[in-house]
Amino acid sequence: MRALADGALPGPDAAPRRSGSGPETGPGTSPATASPAGTPPHPLPWEELVKTALLGTDRRAAPVPARADGNAPGALLAAAAVRTVRYRAGLRPAVPAGAPAGAPLSAARPDERPPLPRAARSRLAQLLAVRTAGGTDRRGAAPDLTELLPQWLATALRQGFAAPHDLLPALLDAARARTDLRPAALAFAGPRALWLARLNPAWRFALRGVPGGAAGTPAPEDAEGVARLWEEGLFAERVALLGTLRERDPDRARELLATTWRTERAEDRLLFLDSLRAGLGEADEPFLDEALADRSRNVRSTAAELLSALPGSALAGRMAERAASCVSLALTGEPRITVEAPHECDAGMERDGVTAKPPANRGERSWWFGQLVEAAPLATWPGRLGGRTPEEVVALPVDEGWQSELHGAWCRAAVRQRDAAWSRALLGAPGSPVADGPGAVSLAERAQLLGALPDGERAAWVAGFIAAHGLSDSFQLLATCTAPWAGPLGAAVVDALTTARRAGGYPWSYSGIMGLAERCLDPSEAPRLAALTQPDPPVADPPANSTTAYWTDAFARLTGTLRLREAMHAELTRPPA
Repeated sequence: MRALADGALPGPDAAPRRSGSGPETGPGTSPATASPAGTPPHPLPWEELVKTALLGTDRRAAPVPARADGNAPGALLAAAAVRTVRYRAGLRPAVPAGAPAGAPLSAARPDERPPLPRAARSRLAQLLAVRTAGGTDRRGAAPDLTELLPQWLATALRQGFAAPHDLLPALLDAARARTDLRPAALAFAGPRALWLARLNPAWRFALRGVPGGAAGTPAPEDAEGVARLWEEGLFAERVALLGTLRERDPDRARELLATTWRTERAEDRLLFLDSLRAGLGEADEPFLDEALADRSRNVRSTAAELLSALPGSALAGRMAERAASCVSLALTGEPRITVEAPHECDAGMERDGVTAKPPANRGERSWWFGQLVEAAPLATWPGRLGGRTPEEVVALPVDEGWQSELHGAWCRAAVRQRDAAWSRALLGAPGSPVADGPGAVSLAERAQLLGALPDGERAAWVAGFIAAHGLSDSFQLLATCTAPWAGPLGAAVVDALTTARRAGGYPWSYSGIMGLAERCLDPSEAPRLAALTQPDPPVADPPANSTTAYWTDAFARLTGTLRLREAMHAELTRPPA
């Protein structure tokens, strides 16, 4: 009963609906069918079957006669199976939308990529089958196969293989269910997937953003098609069009947006403006400067944020002048920073994106001050503060409790301007206290600052942080690191897990880290982890609900997943025999 109610048994949407020359059929539209054991025909509405399965045959009379043995649940499941077989057997061949009935289908464009090795093809079938069956259980020592499909697809794409034709439906279904899989899944699926998507409405998502695709984005060189879609398309189609053009020709995308800018709704202007983040450059300044006078406060704020990310813009210059007037070196005593926050938010500040009203429990002056500093180019400060380097500036004491506000604004500026030097200075040493580092910044701010550093430097910093502080506060930081975690970072994670287990740590506190490690830890760490699958100290028969049993299962699952990832990589990269 639960399988039918939960959808484990297929319903009207289990098989793709296909258009044909005759009427569509489905489990809920068949007129009547004969019940098992030769009983007379009777109507079997699919909705009635589902309702009965949800409530149970002991609470609702089944719409089918019970069997001779009185097994009402069995009769209900048998009726559902008969209905599904009738539906699938009655489907007619599909034809593309708009094509005349009986017209031959055009062939899919050939995929010239080499086929998958046999072992890799079997592995893909296994991963897709697990997804269809509802995934694996996170408990116990078995690897979670559902999380390995993205890595498998990424490796297959790098190797340039073509997708097996018979697995394309399952691959498209997986991409339909998980939007994070779509870019890699569709690139791997190739031209035949687009051909199939034109035949099955359930897969139409594959055509979005495809030049020339049905309900998709026209090719950039198709000026007439681009103009027509921009003028007549749905909002989602126009957003996709603008994003595609922005990636290929930023100036043309901005010019297209300008043609209808004044007639767009405020909420639409905001989302269109956000698309200019891709390829943002000096040529965008005049358009963004005009948007500073927009009727919508959110649009004005977004335009100001984008302009502040252009250090050479006029707005950045105005913000630098305002912020510099608030921050200076003390004239007497030891070198230190003094702050004089603005006393009012004038019309010019508001035009440049400063929000006048602070949030609850926030002072007006500190709110205005933070907005000015985060929008000012970071190049303002060395000259303003005695020619000091970013590290020296950050190390200066700040008067009257303004350090947290000033350093927090510098953090936001470093993230916005992607400034590696200031990010290093604000991060400080990995071993500095979590709540009281040189920049007095939070873990979330540190995670954002790490994004401005090169991959290797980022991994080394996080490894040092884990060595000093353990894993409890490391999840956000680890999520910024490029996989696989190899070298010092991988070793630091394994060492910290070992220490946590030996210290009797609460194991569920590390479930997020363990899940992340299964996807990101380098498989070369598997031998070290294998030794941790045994309790330390040895326990002859640990209780099933003890922390010892949990740690043992968790390390066994992690080790098994790493070895499985290693085997997957070998299947895709091993030279053919």
